[in-house]
Amino acid sequence: MRIVSLNLNGVRSAGRKGVFDWLPSVNADFVCLQEVRAQTDQIADPVYWPEGYHCHYHSPERKGYSGVAIFARAAPKTTITTLGHEVLDGEARWVEFRYPNLSVVSLYLPSGSSGDPRQDLKMDCLGFLEDHLARLARRRTPTVICGDFNIAHTERDIRNWRSNRKNSGFLPEERAWLDRLFERRRWVDSFRELDQPEHSYTWWSNRGQAYTNNVGWRLDYQIVSKSLRDAVKATHIHTEPRFSDHAPYIVDYDFEAPQ
Repeated sequence: MRIVSLNLNGVRSAGRKGVFDWLPSVNADFVCLQEVRAQTDQIADPVYWPEGYHCHYHSPERKGYSGVAIFARAAPKTTITTLGHEVLDGEARWVEFRYPNLSVVSLYLPSGSSGDPRQDLKMDCLGFLEDHLARLARRRTPTVICGDFNIAHTERDIRNWRSNRKNSGFLPEERAWLDRLFERRRWVDSFRELDQPEHSYTWWSNRGQAYTNNVGWRLDYQIVSKSLRDAVKATHIHTEPRFSDHAPYIVDYDFEAPQ
């Protein structure tokens, strides 16, 4: 089973940069997208609905903002887009495909970089999700949660960690939230299950020469149920060609994909 996660920074922009031409070459069973930033009436062109996939876009009422999507080879038994949280639901930040033997989620967590109000909102989302993910773990259905978490977990996950310790995305309280998920809530960071090259990142600022100099952050994850820990067989951050300020994060699992 192969799963791709990618923050598009706008599906139409990424489409113009060739993401839908690239997608067939990956041969993924699931493609989880974040920051779609389009209403369904703006993406009626068939290019946005790749052949061979069951596609679900979840967009907020606010145009040009947020939004998530999943493309799947197999039609889900259930699709979930509401969790009972005003921001996560209203800003269209969660879509989940459920099957009898698997759940796959595309999640786009808020950024707090614009100021204290959004950081407070981000922390509220994290608190809600911690409880929700604990409930999902108790279901014992193998689950993969893909997405842009807008948090670099450890010093290995951000190039300039010393200068970012007081910045949103690398705050102690954000990193502690991931600590709890991985250490107490029985979730697994798929990327860290395998040996990885030093300075592996999935996002680079558009300022300066961040991408050229690989001054990046690892913000994009596939966190998996404990039952899938041993199923993680290969991981890959696809840095070229570029479709967004984020790179696709691809994981291969020794697990039979839904048919």
